[in-house]
Amino acid sequence: MNFDDYQEAAEVTAGFQEKNEERLVCAVLAMAGEVGELANHIKKGIWHGHGVDRSVVLEELGDILWYVAETATSLDINLESVAEHNVNKLRSRYPGGFSEDASRNRKG
Repeated sequence: MNFDDYQEAAEVTAGFQEKNEERLVCAVLAMAGEVGELANHIKKGIWHGHGVDRSVVLEELGDILWYVAETATSLDINLESVAEHNVNKLRSRYPGGFSEDASRNRKG
């Protein structure tokens, strides 16, 4: 499955029919909540000694991805372009790959 196929499939399950401000706000706030759930699982897994359950991480990452798709859809942005833009930005910042030196001395 590619990003555009995922975005289309995710949109079918959305509760919003219109691409409006309400849909955008709902997606962004819900995404923040899902990131919090993932962070809490990792915190408990490492600092509380519960262990990190990969199936929980998979579930939470899926929820985050769904809300990323909803955010993009509400603004008529396709996920493929988000991924391409991000990779191009990273390649520009770290053409030889990430290093601490490159991070400290990067432009932009």
